[in-house]
Amino acid sequence: MKTVPINDHTEWLEADGLGGFASGTTSGVRTRRYHALLLAAMTPPTGRMVLVNGLDAWIEPKTAGDRSREQEYLTRQRYRPGVVVPERGATLESFTHEPWPTWTYRLADGTRIEHEVFVPARRGFVAARWKVLSGPVPLLLKVRPFLSGRDSHATHHENPVFRFDAQVEGDRVRWRPYESAPDITALSNGRYRTDPQWYRGFLYSEELARGLDAEEDLGAPGIFTWDLSLGDAVLLLGMEDTLPEGSDPASLYTLLARREHARRARLGSPLERAGDAYLVRRGDGKTIIAGYPWFTDWGRDTFIALRGLCLATGRLTDARSILLEWAGQVSEGMLPNRFVDQGGTAEYNTIDASLWFLIAVHDYLTAMARRRNPVPAQDHRALEDAVRAILVGHVRGTRYGIRATGDGLLAGGEAGVQLTWMDAKVGDWVVTPRVGKPVEIQALWLNALRVAEWFTQEYRPLYERGAAAFADRFWNAEGGYLHDVIDAGHEAGTVDPSFRPNQILAVGGLPFQLLDGPRARQVVDAVERVLWTPLGLRTLAPASPGYQPVYAGDMRARDGAYHQGTVWPWLLGPFVEAWVRVRGDTVEARHEARRRFLEPLLAHLNEAGLGHISEIADAEPPHTPRGCPFQAWSVGEALRLQLDVLRDGPARVSDPKLVALTV
Repeated sequence: MKTVPINDHTEWLEADGLGGFASGTTSGVRTRRYHALLLAAMTPPTGRMVLVNGLDAWIEPKTAGDRSREQEYLTRQRYRPGVVVPERGATLESFTHEPWPTWTYRLADGTRIEHEVFVPARRGFVAARWKVLSGPVPLLLKVRPFLSGRDSHATHHENPVFRFDAQVEGDRVRWRPYESAPDITALSNGRYRTDPQWYRGFLYSEELARGLDAEEDLGAPGIFTWDLSLGDAVLLLGMEDTLPEGSDPASLYTLLARREHARRARLGSPLERAGDAYLVRRGDGKTIIAGYPWFTDWGRDTFIALRGLCLATGRLTDARSILLEWAGQVSEGMLPNRFVDQGGTAEYNTIDASLWFLIAVHDYLTAMARRRNPVPAQDHRALEDAVRAILVGHVRGTRYGIRATGDGLLAGGEAGVQLTWMDAKVGDWVVTPRVGKPVEIQALWLNALRVAEWFTQEYRPLYERGAAAFADRFWNAEGGYLHDVIDAGHEAGTVDPSFRPNQILAVGGLPFQLLDGPRARQVVDAVERVLWTPLGLRTLAPASPGYQPVYAGDMRARDGAYHQGTVWPWLLGPFVEAWVRVRGDTVEARHEARRRFLEPLLAHLNEAGLGHISEIADAEPPHTPRGCPFQAWSVGEALRLQLDVLRDGPARVSDPKLVALTV
């Protein structure tokens, strides 16, 4: 097992496939409000609540007369104003996240104790075990869980309503801190003793750095005790209806661990196992969580990530389920940007989510055709209906002034609304408004018109008109690259020449290349020279006005830097594909791209979110990872590069005339 850095910044994740998860740091100190042992999705994958925030665990001598031992803590907590308690405890020798988070501690007398945590897939609970690896065993393990029952985005504070009382039935203990919260159930082979306490002033350093509420009080209703001389200590935590009935806790743990280990081994490479965390249930279908710990499922992120998480890995059944689930959400030719986390209606405020859906449909049908897998006629019809509805809505015109114009290109945008993937907004301030005809939107739009050829030829003239306008109007002859926006602010002839990575989608990242020849090579070379970093592409050239080298500070400062230089790893997918394309997509070019671009990115897997790739990073060295430490489209595009774009074998050519088999 590979060990990884032990600190407060390297994080682990155990996702449950329902939208919930357990997470924390390798040091064990919780640094985010989202770090928890049991964080469950009440309405999968949304409605997330933190039920069990964490725990204290310590070792005591078995007999009161054993003075050769002292109480030794395995866990540590940070309290205001930044004090870590205990200052010294058991020595944390190592941590590994494979096959799941496992800590090894050494006590003062040399006794070594292992603690492991895993979340079984699609079960909605967490399993923990402590075992003695070596040394004397007349020891008692004591564990005190910390409870809240709050919204995952909130913090919890001492109040007179919190209920500490427990219902004990054999090896099960049930709490219900609030009437509005679900029951929390513990299943253990230890003894439980009621000891109600408030633990006040937990301090979350990551929240403090983000300028957010960073302090929390948690209820601790009691203590579990195990005699480790009798065997391993097992504790399962979940909601009442999620924990299995039947066998004793130790046997159940062994069975669950064996099954989960086998399931993960079948997933393939470590990166494929990471990708599995984002595929979750929505209703009777599937969707993709955009990122942990705070995102739910976002339309744009889902369709970008799907191509790597599902299609490159051969999970076509999951891709089908996701596409069909979203196909039913078309409204006025648009798909939602996201589903809100706690009820309410979906938000239709994006110009590109619907277009990325069409790209994902194309890649799914292509993958099915190449494998000669039949597409059920009902599925084909549902996808066709969604594609047609999206194109009709865009041609006729839909929300926010989104409409096809006379030159065949797609315009959109209104003052005060952020519609592209560069969507940061603080109050009324849209940081990168990009109203008019953004370059990547045209690449997506023209690709979408080609994708329609799976079903109809009626959009071919519109495509040809738009492609000609794109080639004529976006080229910045003086700079040797593509303008970021033309007809900016809906003013004909006005351009935004900002040097951004969006232009790369005209060459790579989409099925059909809009720019080729010397111009394509110029764009790719310029992007590599100005924007490339080992963790992805910068979002703005360093010499540009407004460039931000570091993503830090309060919400306004961070959102102001989000797309003003900050590096995004997902952009490496389109860039590397473009880099290979302009070199003829040869085997040699792919090998060189893997060495130059993919391997440095994969080195990041043990730097922030273990086994995963972060959402963003600072624009300047050392390119500190920021944002979500576990991001779907970052992992998805790395998988697409690893398993598809840079694979050995003949070059792959997109062909909308491929006929998918139907049954």
